Amino acid sequence: MARPGRLGVGIIGAGKVGAILGAALRAAEHAVVGVSAVSDASRERAETLLPGVPVLEVQEIVERSELVLLAVPDDALGALVEGLAKLGAWQPGQLVAHTSGRFGVGILRPVRAAGAVPLALHPAMTFTGMSLDLTRLLDCTFGVTADAAMLPIAQALVVEMGAEPVAIAEADRTLYHAALAHGSNHLVTLVAQSSQLLREVGVESPERMLGPLLRATLENALASGESALTGPVARGDVGTVTAHAEALKEHDGGAGGDILAAYLAMARATAGRAASRGLLKEDQFGEMKRALGDGAQPPEGS
Repeated sequence: MARPGRLGVGIIGAGKVGAILGAALRAAEHAVVGVSAVSDASRERAETLLPGVPVLEVQEIVERSELVLLAVPDDALGALVEGLAKLGAWQPGQLVAHTSGRFGVGILRPVRAAGAVPLALHPAMTFTGMSLDLTRLLDCTFGVTADAAMLPIAQALVVEMGAEPVAIAEADRTLYHAALAHGSNHLVTLVAQSSQLLREVGVESPERMLGPLLRATLENALASGESALTGPVARGDVGTVTAHAEALKEHDGGAGGDILAAYLAMARATAGRAASRGLLKEDQFGEMKRALGDGAQPPEGS
């Protein structure tokens, strides 16, 4: 016997996010009635994660669905929603959810105008597009935005996928997404840069050297915040920081290299935050600023 409140779900975009969330909703006994997939990779992903679900045109998916999940790139979302509105595709009472971190429900104005219900469900997780991602949902939160009366529906959908919903105000969506992108995407760049340097000095397996250090650092930072900060900047070791900068400048072939630029930018930010917490005395902070190019500033309100 089917569970009450089960929905016919249409997935627009069988990318790494759409296919996984579709599979999670299917596991919660919702019926996935169709999926759009343009590239060979997305078709293969749909076949693997949503076996038996027909690959359909976007408008047909919307016509068949009680819940439409829009899992498309941020820059494509507005045009897609507007285009479907012009075709008269949106239906009164239909649930329409997008997975963009940047946007709330404002971008779904054409959906609301048609009498459908706009929801924003963004998983704060990076996906591979493989079935192992389904287990990642169990330790994942979603940034959820919806009208107050509809927020419980959005939250329930997230819970059914095995994740935890966290309400994000419409006006805060861009800052929310910037926080996640800054922490996650830039972490990948930092790891890649560190791995490159280690490989160039003869370390055959940089990941084995960095892995334990980075995991411990992340765990300490999540548990203790900036109290976990260590290293030459926090100690006020200007000589070491200066030596780092000179070595990276030589490595990068001048002042325009990406590793030097990233090191200096993060060191300036670290120095400013360390000073605001009293880890650096005023004279130490002044010396560190000069060593880093005088760009470090304590955060406002410190």
